[in-house]
Amino acid sequence: MTQMSWLGVRLISQVFGNACLPGYIGGRLSILIYHRVLKEQDSLQPDIPDEKIFRWQMQLLKRYFNVLSLRDALCRLRDNTLPERSVCVTFDDGYSDNVTVALPILKELDVPATFFIASGFLNGGSMWNDVVFELMRNIECGVHEFSEVPDFTSPVNVEDNYSSRRKIANTIIQTIKYLDYSRRQFVIDKLNEKIKNTNTGLMMTSCQVRELFAAGMEIGAHTLSHPILAKLPAEAARREIDAGRAKLEELINAPVRILAYPNGKPGEDYLPEHAAMAKEMGFEAAVSTSWGVSDALTDRYQLARFTPWDTTPMRFAARLLMNGRSLHRPMAVAG
Repeated sequence: MTQMSWLGVRLISQVFGNACLPGYIGGRLSILIYHRVLKEQDSLQPDIPDEKIFRWQMQLLKRYFNVLSLRDALCRLRDNTLPERSVCVTFDDGYSDNVTVALPILKELDVPATFFIASGFLNGGSMWNDVVFELMRNIECGVHEFSEVPDFTSPVNVEDNYSSRRKIANTIIQTIKYLDYSRRQFVIDKLNEKIKNTNTGLMMTSCQVRELFAAGMEIGAHTLSHPILAKLPAEAARREIDAGRAKLEELINAPVRILAYPNGKPGEDYLPEHAAMAKEMGFEAAVSTSWGVSDALTDRYQLARFTPWDTTPMRFAARLLMNGRSLHRPMAVAG
């Protein structure tokens, strides 16, 4: 990171004052969400940080914040001993680059992290949204039919540029995201048939899960197949959570104590009954994707998290400051 970049971060701290930093007032906890860290930037998915960006982000956290493991932070939150400017780092889904690219940086900088892994995709599986992106990466230019996708009633012109392909991919993803699970999988299977050069190896192997755990990282549950829990019957949701956790516990021979809801928007992706379910199933906590910070009064089964997508240190720091001022109060859970 350049000297000018660090000066910008210091300026933010001086302008806003320490009282605005996450964790300063009343023990507030910021939890960051990552999914992938690439070796080099991907023009089709430019929002994914590459190795250089991730490194300076972790350096910034180490310099200006107290980076804790999620489990340690939750204990301190409960005991009202959370340090000022407390931050946790988490990863969702279980991509192999978490191990090959992110892990060496985390180890080098001594940054703990929690990895929420959808265990049904280990050893060669693909997340449904990645199928869409790989289709757009490999499909030939020209006019194509996507009649299996709802609302795609007319042919689509796929151009020879990343911007066009990214727009089509994002439109397909938003169109099928909340379909019934079986219907969405039918669409994905049909789209998968169009891919000529499938990008295998996106998700972790069982050995990589063990490698993370052996490196001192925490393994968290993220269901088996990453469904929208709010779209499932209660027993199906329970089976997804339980099976996903059981597979991970078998791999690492240790308990999995924290759950991340797939997609994670309260009232849309998961419901109050799923928070109650997580507690009943013996999890110590669960995390959402609601922006803001959590304190001792926040429901431990609906903790706030946010994604820091900024690509400059000053903006990254500014977003941490702004997020730290938003205290999360989740949905009420009966009982």
